Amino acid sequence: MKLSEQQIIFTLNISKLIEYAYSIDIELTFGHAWRDLETQKRLVQQGKSKTMNSYHQKRLAVDFNFFINGKLTYNKHKICALGEYWESLHELNRWGGNFKSFTDTPHFEMRR
Repeated sequence: MKLSEQQIIFTLNISKLIEYAYSIDIELTFGHAWRDLETQKRLVQQGKSKTMNSYHQKRLAVDFNFFINGKLTYNKHKICALGEYWESLHELNRWGGNFKSFTDTPHFEMRR
């Protein structure tokens, strides 16, 4: 599959995720979506990212901020329904809350 074809599927899945979040009373704002090389380098140097091969650079990842009852949260247990839903939308979708090496609850990606 061409990258552009995959980006289209990813974007459609993100729209479904946003709709689902609001249906279960979780409001969202965007964190990082696309990242340029310099931003990715800085995040790795700061320890905020683990890789220079980020799906953000391929436009196949987005980070969200989550609000429940008006309060910002990244609590995995409070937003795990979003991660489960995301991973059910496509076999290549992966939620950062389920990463083995570290927990990255704001992160939603589509692997290549």
